[in-house]
Amino acid sequence: MIVVAGVLQRDGKVLIGQRMAQDRHGLKWEFPGGKVEAGETPKQALKRELQEELGVDAEVGPEIARYEHTAAGRSPLILLFHRVEAFCGEPGPVTFEQIRWEDPQALPQYDFLDGDLDFIRRIARGQVHLFC
Repeated sequence: MIVVAGVLQRDGKVLIGQRMAQDRHGLKWEFPGGKVEAGETPKQALKRELQEELGVDAEVGPEIARYEHTAAGRSPLILLFHRVEAFCGEPGPVTFEQIRWEDPQALPQYDFLDGDLDFIRRIARGQVHLFC
């Protein structure tokens, strides 16, 4: 399965969302995005997911990270992270408990989904450049 996530930027901060309490992995933090459905490209899937989750029309940019994540007892996921070049509309927590614009250096303080942790570590080590 391929999962795509978007990195939205504003004033040197990135947008993260907290899952709804009743959802699987409730109250964990993540970058907005979701599964790539049959017949979609990753960019098309991310554009759709950002509309559904945040209510924005996004211009999806280049891929900035990719890796495989395997959780015990589950099939491996291919995680793709894309920079979001621009978006129309004000992001809202349509499918999240809350969203937050956060400084990238503060991300390790959040309780992220296991699949996002490698990306967070890469940011902390300066291996991923979030901003153009």
